[in-house]
Amino acid sequence: MKLKMREGHEGTGPGAITPDGCAVELYSRLPVGDEPDIIAAAVPKGASVLELGSGVGRMTHALLERGFGVTAVDESAEMLERVRGARTICGPVERLRLDETFDVVLLASFLVHAGDAEVRRGLLRACVRHLAEGGCVLIQREGEDYHTNVPRERVDPAGFTVRIVSVEPVGDGVDAVHAEYVFPDAVWTQTFRSRPLTKEQFEEALGEEGLRVDRYLTEDGMWVRAVATGG
Repeated sequence: MKLKMREGHEGTGPGAITPDGCAVELYSRLPVGDEPDIIAAAVPKGASVLELGSGVGRMTHALLERGFGVTAVDESAEMLERVRGARTICGPVERLRLDETFDVVLLASFLVHAGDAEVRRGLLRACVRHLAEGGCVLIQREGEDYHTNVPRERVDPAGFTVRIVSVEPVGDGVDAVHAEYVFPDAVWTQTFRSRPLTKEQFEEALGEEGLRVDRYLTEDGMWVRAVATGG
């Protein structure tokens, strides 16, 4: 069943496009950066990982190679078809209810910045629901200048260009972000809704759902290790 495109989200380019505007083929081409190393350094060796919003498995595969057991969750069946070696679950991440818990819950890809605050709350509640006692949630935030240093572009060593073309306010503290990914043989675009969060707003959002920051894992504050309040 084809899922309906989310309001304010759009994607163009070859191949399947997910409800939030992501192109499956594009994400299959994007290289994994240093994220798996950041994750591995912040959690116990061999930990069980629940990856929320896994996409095609860029980080999934790298974590499997490092000896973690990964359950990959995504709302897109087309994305999950590209995942190899991990248990996969297809469905809306914010409504996930498994009768089990994990050492690590991973919420990457800036999902915590969902334009719809109720979706963000649902995502964080899903993290808490599936967190084992003594476990942690690893969250990827946007950079401080993500919404203000525009337009900007980055040429990847792999030979493609990423452009943030525009960021336009659409009301209630939410921006419409338009991005382009230019490869020698194809171009993809994505427009999506994103809510910028200051460090204080981010920590407040965690606190509302029973989480607190344990520590920031990177100097830029983009990767965060959170634990249950009181943990």
